[in-house]
Amino acid sequence: MVEDGGEEEAEGESGEVPAAPLKQQQQQQQQRCNGFLPGKEAAGGGQRAAPAAPEAEEMLAAGGERREARLETRLSRRRLAVLAVFSCYSLVNAFQWIQYSILSNVFAGFYGVSFTQIDWLSMVYMVAYVPLILPATWLLDARGLRLTALLGAGLNALGAWLKCGSLAPQRYPLTLAAQAVCAVAQVFILGLPSRIASVWFGPTEVSTACAVAVLGNQLGTAIGFLLPPVLVPNTPNDIDLMAHNISIMFYGTAIVSTLLFFLAGVVFEEKPKYPPSHSQAVLQTKPPEDYSYKQSIINLFRNIPFILLLISYGIMTGAFYSVSTLLNQMIVTHYEGEEVNAGRIGLTLVVAGMVGSIICGLWLDYTKTYKQTTLIVYILSFIGLLVFTFTLDLGYLIVVFVTGGVLGFFMTGYLPLGFEFAVEITYPESEGTSSGLLNASAQIFGIIFTLVQGKLTTDYSPRAGNIFLCAWIFVGIILTALIKSDLRRHNVNSGIMNLDVKAVSGDS
Repeated sequence: MVEDGGEEEAEGESGEVPAAPLKQQQQQQQQRCNGFLPGKEAAGGGQRAAPAAPEAEEMLAAGGERREARLETRLSRRRLAVLAVFSCYSLVNAFQWIQYSILSNVFAGFYGVSFTQIDWLSMVYMVAYVPLILPATWLLDARGLRLTALLGAGLNALGAWLKCGSLAPQRYPLTLAAQAVCAVAQVFILGLPSRIASVWFGPTEVSTACAVAVLGNQLGTAIGFLLPPVLVPNTPNDIDLMAHNISIMFYGTAIVSTLLFFLAGVVFEEKPKYPPSHSQAVLQTKPPEDYSYKQSIINLFRNIPFILLLISYGIMTGAFYSVSTLLNQMIVTHYEGEEVNAGRIGLTLVVAGMVGSIICGLWLDYTKTYKQTTLIVYILSFIGLLVFTFTLDLGYLIVVFVTGGVLGFFMTGYLPLGFEFAVEITYPESEGTSSGLLNASAQIFGIIFTLVQGKLTTDYSPRAGNIFLCAWIFVGIILTALIKSDLRRHNVNSGIMNLDVKAVSGDS
């Protein structure tokens, strides 16, 4: 069918909230009013009033029927376009994050700076995220999905164009400033996958949609590992040629990111006309003035399972950020002159993780076993990092490709699991807020891990830095095992209505 506003809806994908929970809700509302209709009080200081008139009962019943009509759910075909455009500009943002690190020796020589200064071109993403995440999640809740998406895409394009002005050896400060703009754009990107999935996708596809949204960022990292070493070979004796090659990469990125900004303006809408799931339908019945961002934050930090997930997610994702940033240094330490293969190993790591993300998303949609899946993937990531650590220096690149792929399958595949698990155990709090806090934790751990592992790698060996990460991931396993699995959103979608909504987003 075609909506009044011109948006086409998917056929056969509609439904209504079951009548039984609505009747229970009406009964609870009457009980909260001590048996009276809302707005009526007993005369005589607390005595029970006479039974409601038949006309009033008919009005209440009619109100319940109208509410059932409002809670109709459908799937919009536009959701696929929203997901595709978001995934693409998230891809470009991730590409810009890793493009310096995978060529750390090239850019260190081009700009005449140390490896630590090149590492900061990656770590600026993490540093910018931490202080800006609360304002960004407030903006998402207060001003909505469309504005947040456009800010992310627009700043991404702006940063890419600024980099085009840094094509000279003395312009490291400008390229750092441009990367900082891209880092700010990331703040408006990383928290959106679970929000887009919840607002636009139905309960049988929400985890897969979140995995695809995260996959876009992972694919950008994969391309960032593969393409820059091909576009910018190391030519230390010809700086002009090096600058020309870097310009091809920078201008190409700027053109693509600008096109995606305009596409985001065309495709993104605040939300579909009809909610895609019963859990979203329940949230949309709450008036916007009932939402408190401050109260939502308080609720999240009082949620012990979420706090445990916040720390364990930060450990795992921070370890992934650290490994990605330092991969080039780890590989060339044992395999000198293998910059291109270092990029290919990074590509293998991330592509395997993309496959893991999709498989995990499909598995969650089918089984809803959030805690069990998260714990198993965490344990296998720990084993994968141990194997990668102790086979890195064997002298066989093929072994590094295999162990890197196994590590990436589980470590990168974990990312959407954390997002979706958080939404489940924190419903009805805003998906953007819970995802933003998870990412903030990941950035904090990422900064710490990158600095410490980088120091250990430089002063001792890559093995010392990787063992440091293994110890922390083991702590994450213990924390994950302690999380209580309370699947609130799944219960609502299953018809078990949770009416104690403390803080809901008026725009979701």
